[in-house]
Amino acid sequence: MRRACAVAAWVAGLVCSLPLLAADVPTRQVGQMVLEGVPEQDAALRDRLRPYLNVRRASLASLADDGKSMLVTTRFGDTAQVHLVTAPLGMRRQLTFFDEPVGGGRFVPGSKQRRFPFGKDVGGNENTQIYTMDLDAGTWTMLTDGKSRNGGGSVSRDGRRLAFSSNLRNGRDMDIYLADLPDGRPRLAWEVEGAFGPGEFSPDGSRLLVNKYISEKQTQWFVFDVASGQAEEINPLTPPVYYGSAAWAADGRAIYFTSDREGEFRNLFKYDLAGKQWKNLTADIAWDVEDVAVEPTGRGIAFTVNDDGSVHLYFADADGGQRRVIDALPHGVIGGLEFARDGGVLGITINSPQIPGDVFTLTFPDAVITRWTESEIGGLDPSNFIEPELIRYPTFDQLDGRPRMIPALYWKARQAGPRPVVIYAHGGPEGQTQPTFAATFQFMLAELGVSVIAPNIRGSTGYGRTFHQLDNGILREDSVKDVGALLDWIAKQPELDASRVGIYGGSYGGYVVLASLANYPERFKAGVNVVGIANFITFLERTAEYRRDLRREEYGDERDPEVRAVLERISPLSNAERIQAALFVAHGQNDPRVPVGEAHQIVERLRELGRPVWFANALDEGHGFRKKENSDRFTALMMQFWQEHLLK
Repeated sequence: MRRACAVAAWVAGLVCSLPLLAADVPTRQVGQMVLEGVPEQDAALRDRLRPYLNVRRASLASLADDGKSMLVTTRFGDTAQVHLVTAPLGMRRQLTFFDEPVGGGRFVPGSKQRRFPFGKDVGGNENTQIYTMDLDAGTWTMLTDGKSRNGGGSVSRDGRRLAFSSNLRNGRDMDIYLADLPDGRPRLAWEVEGAFGPGEFSPDGSRLLVNKYISEKQTQWFVFDVASGQAEEINPLTPPVYYGSAAWAADGRAIYFTSDREGEFRNLFKYDLAGKQWKNLTADIAWDVEDVAVEPTGRGIAFTVNDDGSVHLYFADADGGQRRVIDALPHGVIGGLEFARDGGVLGITINSPQIPGDVFTLTFPDAVITRWTESEIGGLDPSNFIEPELIRYPTFDQLDGRPRMIPALYWKARQAGPRPVVIYAHGGPEGQTQPTFAATFQFMLAELGVSVIAPNIRGSTGYGRTFHQLDNGILREDSVKDVGALLDWIAKQPELDASRVGIYGGSYGGYVVLASLANYPERFKAGVNVVGIANFITFLERTAEYRRDLRREEYGDERDPEVRAVLERISPLSNAERIQAALFVAHGQNDPRVPVGEAHQIVERLRELGRPVWFANALDEGHGFRKKENSDRFTALMMQFWQEHLLK
C-alpha cells in the first residue's frame, strides 16, 4: 500500500500522505516544506547560521538610455524582485511585489524609463509569463496566456516591439512571438520545431537574431526579417559547432558571435553579413570568450574571457584592435554586460569571493569604474571570507602520455587539521564552479571547520571542447571516476581527514552525489542530493517535453536498447544497495526538469535497505529553492546534517 501511494503521488504530482516505508518515519510539514525522517531543527545552530542566511546580492537587469539609472534584481523580502536605482550606492526602490521571484526586467527605450517588461512563474514550475510594468500607474499587465512556457524578452531599440519565445502552440516547440509595446497582443511570428529563442533586434529594428539551442555543443543562429517573416541561416548544422553570445554591430552590417568554430575554445568572431565572412578577433586567447556587448555609437566593444574559472573584462575597438584588459575590477566572475542606449556607459555584475553580487558601471572607452550597489552581508566581516585556491589533481586516464589533470577550487578551513571535507559537485553537466561568494561554504569553513573542494570534473565547460564532451552518452561514469581520483588526492593531504568526507550537489550534481556514494561506498560518510537524477530512464521519460530531446543529446537516447541498458546499469537507483553513507535528499514538488519522483524513488529504496535518509520536499518550489523561507530552512538542516553525520 505504501509503495502504491508513493507511485500514485509521483504520477499525480502530489505528496504521499503515507510514510514511504514504515509508519515510524516521522513526518511533519513546516511552512511549505514536508520533512520526512528529519529531526527537529537545532535552534542554536540556526542562530549561528543567521548572518550567513541574510547575505544579499544584486544583479543588473537594465540600464537607462543615458546610463544614469538602472533596474536591478535583489531580495529585501522573501523573493528577488525588481528595484530602481537612480544614483550610485543610492536607495534601491522596489518596483515589483510578488510572492514569486521576478526574473529580469528591461527598460523600454524611449519611454522615459517608465515602463519595463519582466517574467515570473508560479511555484518554480518554469512556465514563465511575460508582463509589462507601468511605473507611473503602478500597474502591470500580463501579455501571455498564463499557462504556456515563455522566454526571452528582447526589446527593439526604438521601444516599439517585444520579442519572446513560447510553447503556446503545442507545449513542446518554442516559437517566436512579437508584441507591440506597451501592451499589444502577441502574435506568432515564426513557427518552428525545437528550442528557439530571440536575441537582439538590429539597430533599426527590422531584423531579429534568433538562436536554436540543440545542445551545449551545438547551436544555430538565424537573422529573422520582421516584415517578411523570413529567416536567413547564419551557420549550417554540419559540422556541429557551438555559437553562444551574439550582438549586432552598431551599423547593423555585421554580427559578433562567440564560438568554438575554429578550435577547442570559444573565440570572438565578427561576421560580415554582406560578404558572409568570418573574422576571428581573439585567436590568440586560449580560453573561452563568454559574452560580448557593442557600444551603440560604434566606438568599440566589450567582452569577457573565462580564464581558468576567473572572468576578465576587455575593451577593444569595433574590429578587435587596441584590445586591453580592465584589470582594476575585483577578482571573480563578471556578467550581465549591457551598454546604455546612448552609449559611453557599460553596466556589469560582479560576484567574487568577497562580493556576493553587486552592480558596477564603467565609462567607455576610458574605463572609469563606479560601484552602484553594495549588498548587505549579514553583518559579517568580508576580510574574514576565505578565498579558494585553484588546484589540479591527476585522474584515472591520460592525456598526451601523462595523467589527465582535473581543475578544482579548494577552500581550506583555518582550524588545525586534519579537517573533514565536503566535495561540491556542480550541476549541468554543462557548468563550472568558479571563484564566487558562497555563504554556505563560508559557514562550513568558519563555523564547522569543514574544508570544501569543488572539482570541475570532465563534462564541465571552460576547459575546451574535448574536455567538455568526455562524459557524453555512455561515457557518463567517467565523470564519477574523476570524483574517485579526488578521493585519492584527499587521502594524501595531511590537513584533510579522509575518514570524514561528504559530498553535496544539485541537479546533475545530485546524480554525481548518488553515483559517487554508490561507486565509493567505503569512502563517504554523508551526502546531500538536491533535485538530483536517481534513474536516467525515468528522468528522460518524465522530464518536461520541451526539454526531453535536449537531454537525450547529453545523456543518450533511452529508446535505443543498447543505450538504455547502459543508462539502467549506471543509474544510482540500480546500485542503491551499495550506498552506505547517510543521505539527505531535497526536492521541489513542481520541478519540471528533474521530476520529484526521482527523489521518491531513491528515498524509498534506501529506506527499504535500512539506510538513514532525510527527505525535504518543498511544495511551492521547482528545480531548487528560490524562496528565502525554504532556502533558509534547507540550508540550516543541511548544516545540521553535516554536524550529525560528518563531524561526529
